[in-house]
Amino acid sequence: MERKKYVYWKDAEMWLGYLQEYPDYMTQGETLDELKENLKDIHNELRSGNIPCVRRVDELEVA
Repeated sequence: MERKKYVYWKDAEMWLGYLQEYPDYMTQGETLDELKENLKDIHNELRSGNIPCVRRVDELEVA
């Protein structure tokens, strides 16, 4: 099972969040569980290759 980090917060009545690897693609849910399911859906869509020009975050080792 693959694990992904995500950032989330509650704003008024909705939970908002995004996958740390893909910060440009936010989603929401009425509950934290719904937000997690929506994040899984976004992850699957982004990894499918059907969405063009997907921007990601990564680390670079420098001297």
